[in-house]
Amino acid sequence: MRLLALLLPVLLVGVSATPEDKTDIAVRRAVSFLVTQQDKEGAIQTQWQWANRTAITAMSILAMASVGHQPSDDSPEGRCMKKALAFVLKPEHQDVDGYFGNADGSRMYGHGIITLTLAELLGMGADASQDKLLTERCKAAVQLILRAQSVSKGGSDEGGWRYTPDAYDSDLSASVWQVSALRSAKNAGIEVPKGAIDRAVEYIKGTYYSSRDASGKPTDLKSATAYGVNGRAPVYSTAAAGLLSMQMCGKYEGMEVQACADWLMERKPDPDGLWFYYGTYYYAQGMYQRGGKYAEAAKRNVEEALLPRQASDGSWSATQHREVEAGTVYCTSLGILALAVKYHFLPIYQR
Repeated sequence: MRLLALLLPVLLVGVSATPEDKTDIAVRRAVSFLVTQQDKEGAIQTQWQWANRTAITAMSILAMASVGHQPSDDSPEGRCMKKALAFVLKPEHQDVDGYFGNADGSRMYGHGIITLTLAELLGMGADASQDKLLTERCKAAVQLILRAQSVSKGGSDEGGWRYTPDAYDSDLSASVWQVSALRSAKNAGIEVPKGAIDRAVEYIKGTYYSSRDASGKPTDLKSATAYGVNGRAPVYSTAAAGLLSMQMCGKYEGMEVQACADWLMERKPDPDGLWFYYGTYYYAQGMYQRGGKYAEAAKRNVEEALLPRQASDGSWSATQHREVEAGTVYCTSLGILALAVKYHFLPIYQR
């Protein structure tokens, strides 16, 4: 059993002994909302949204785990997680080659999210049989990620991932979920070659938006990571995703990390902006990892952006069309993950 599972009862005592603040209340209400969205099969999904069910259910499980709930808890949240995890682990949701992205149409994005969730929950299943299945499914999923990375892509796309396991190109948004999953699995004791992590880091560094000198080093020190290496400028979500993913891989210093953090310090999360929830998850966790003034500013900005937007039922909703289409469970799960920096339960998000 992982160290987190052993320490959790002690940590929970500490949390319960502290008076709730506005963030605690918001998180508690958001988790309660997720519990109400579970269907008879165990999936947690916005009622009208049937696409990407496995991936969104996994994201909900990860969100609840990030604030201290476990599938073994004898509570509404624990029972919800146990049933949701059983849904994710159904054999029809993972192909024989280990791929989770086909059954629900979530492609490599969903595969990375699901693999990250399983890796973070290793040793925390509801019972021994669920733990065994967790390990088996997670190992197969990790091998799929490694095989997808090994596809020859050429040039600056090497080391990354895109929409499908056999893709010949890469983008940052797909890649950060895969490298997060690999790092989490490695932390949990699953064999992940160091070279795979190193290659992923080099790909992410390569998305830093800047002209470069003869040696390949960026010349613009006031930029950040972008969607890919195809000329797009950085935006809030890509800068935050690049920052967190590099730090997850142990790269806490370096020009690209410093520049991304500084670039984000000059901007605030915009609840009406493109990919607000996706970006704010990475922003909150990435700036927390940076520490000091970065963590303090991000905590304040995230709370100011999220807390007033929470609905009476505890959910969050988007205004931009792509996140509107993803549904309130998606938005609420990412909102919880963004606010979860104060709890420090999941190993992947700890400093």
